[in-house]
Amino acid sequence: VGAGVTSVAPGDHVIPLYTPECRQCKSCLSRKTNLCTAIRATQGTGLMPDGTSRFSHNGKPIAHYMGCSTFSNFTVLPEIAVAKIRKDAPFETACYVGCGVTTGVGAVVNTARVEPGANCIVVGLGGIGLNVIQGLKLVGANMIVGVDINPKREEWGRKFGMTHFVNPNAVKGDLVAHLVELTGGGADYTFDATGNVQVMRQALEACHRGWGESIIIGVAEAGKEIATRPFQLVTGRVWRGTAFGGARGRTDVPKIVDWYMDKKIQIDPMITHKLPLERINEAFDLMHKGESIRSVVVY
Repeated sequence: VGAGVTSVAPGDHVIPLYTPECRQCKSCLSRKTNLCTAIRATQGTGLMPDGTSRFSHNGKPIAHYMGCSTFSNFTVLPEIAVAKIRKDAPFETACYVGCGVTTGVGAVVNTARVEPGANCIVVGLGGIGLNVIQGLKLVGANMIVGVDINPKREEWGRKFGMTHFVNPNAVKGDLVAHLVELTGGGADYTFDATGNVQVMRQALEACHRGWGESIIIGVAEAGKEIATRPFQLVTGRVWRGTAFGGARGRTDVPKIVDWYMDKKIQIDPMITHKLPLERINEAFDLMHKGESIRSVVVY
């Protein structure tokens, strides 16, 4: 632990944060966003706040990745980019709170603030989408409709609280019209976890006229744009984006770990594979084939 660090001590258990929380910048103080700007400029270039890298190979500097570099078994992070968690939480599952769990559950509780009884649609049932589903179950949503072209994801969705499953390839006619009919006029909230801009449009247009909100979680390919008819927005639908589930890392991540340890949410079933670093390419292959939910690198 470096000089001047007061919030953590040697021996503490922490989760690295790619979205830090300095609690002093304009964004942190506004309470309107979790997008802390304290170290954004250097983190975006793969450097520490002092403009240096702590990694090298054969004397040549190597950039940090998203401020965390979690494929390394040793790393260095700023104090504002680590969340202190309870010591009885197992690392091999709690690590997922550092990204997917918080992104999905947080989109429900922080960004959309879904109320009990809401009818919701989740498009894309990978790790993020499944965490949206369990977030919706946590807050007491009514209909939780999962949408995915992989039929194997139906079983996964139901395991975490999904009530209805729709495979777009099995729908005769227009998918949006089908979803609107299924939800009785459109969903109160929809969540895109695909990063596909055409799907983002469908998710918006499947929202209920007058109040439906569509939350964009998926990250689209660089340069892509989203579009819809302005009438969709004029008649009350809302497009809203979210990053890291709107969570303030140092404050909220420990709470979500508590939810996991208190069995309010599940993580263990999502960790479908545990592999050593030497087999990391296998983990990426499993992901691309849709045969895993999340793989964890263990040392």
